[in-house]
Amino acid sequence: MTETHFDIDTLLAQAGNHDNHDQFHAISTPIYLASNFRHRDLEDVENFDPKKQYSYSRLATPTRNVLQKTLAELEGGAQAFALSSGMAAIQLAFSLFKTGDEIVTSDDLYGGSFRYFDYLTDHYGIKFRQWNGQDYDQLAKLVTEDTKGVWLETPSNPTMKIIDIDRVAEITHQANQKALVCVDNTFLTPVYQRPLAAGADIVVHSATKYLSGHNDMLAGVVVAKTNEVADALAFNFNTTGAVLDPFDSWLLLRSLKTLSVRMQRHTANAQYVAKQLEKLPQVQKVLYPGKGGMISFYVQNRDQVDQLFKRLKIISFAESLGGVESLLTIPSLQTHHDMPEADRLKLGITDELLRLSVGLENPNDLAADLAQGLGN
Repeated sequence: MTETHFDIDTLLAQAGNHDNHDQFHAISTPIYLASNFRHRDLEDVENFDPKKQYSYSRLATPTRNVLQKTLAELEGGAQAFALSSGMAAIQLAFSLFKTGDEIVTSDDLYGGSFRYFDYLTDHYGIKFRQWNGQDYDQLAKLVTEDTKGVWLETPSNPTMKIIDIDRVAEITHQANQKALVCVDNTFLTPVYQRPLAAGADIVVHSATKYLSGHNDMLAGVVVAKTNEVADALAFNFNTTGAVLDPFDSWLLLRSLKTLSVRMQRHTANAQYVAKQLEKLPQVQKVLYPGKGGMISFYVQNRDQVDQLFKRLKIISFAESLGGVESLLTIPSLQTHHDMPEADRLKLGITDELLRLSVGLENPNDLAADLAQGLGN
């Protein structure tokens, strides 16, 4: 595992600096827009070391390597992989499992994850068992020596359940030491949560969200705790090829430099907006985990939802999250629309539930926008 010698604020601000690949010692990591790299002679190819040399950009590029090294340091892992989307990251993590494997998942996840799990069941015979994310006695019964992995999000999407990663890892590894605990850390980022230090084996991010933070790119990240897991992921990563291109690698690396200060502002804004939402008579319930920029809340009826979206002046009615601009989403019709209605309702994903990604605008303006939109 990569040892972290500096505070995360320092690691983020210095991301890509002191890169030994750059002969000119640029403070900002250069973008190497090359699909392939020149070899000096046959001996160069015969003695090729992929950890020190470059040949083809699907295998490695200098820019992506700098980004991946930074991501591994941030999460405290052995190796990181930067991919073309968050779903590509999830797919890479699941490439470690095979037909007939049994996976336990928490029941409240991004809707696209469930859609992919259904695909894996239908086409590859992978078995999924759901856990409610709160009852650890139930988890202990679900996880057996046959369990190959546990998949969870915390806070969950969209009902903001908090899951104790330490307890999940302890229960899972007691049942099967080789089972992999995988955590989607998109909502809190390594600024607020480091799953590998809590006992997880793999961390996944939709880097489209907070890691990039500007609603202008797609990216995914997988970080492995051990070299053994990293080696297996590296083979699948290079073979399937859903790698992040050099320009987006540079863009994500640049965005990471402000991650800590952005997360602090997201949190301060969300804490204020959550308190203001609780005061509105049209709001039945507010779900907020206490840190980060994600809030879910219930309004009284569907008519209020339609009215709110039509009246918003600052907040955009749009999917995704984690950017500097605030976004409001209705999960039942957008992110979780592919789930069966009965499953959505069981989780509390009704047509009255809204998910708010609180941006970096003035918090008073955001609260006022929501209040006027709801007719207060």
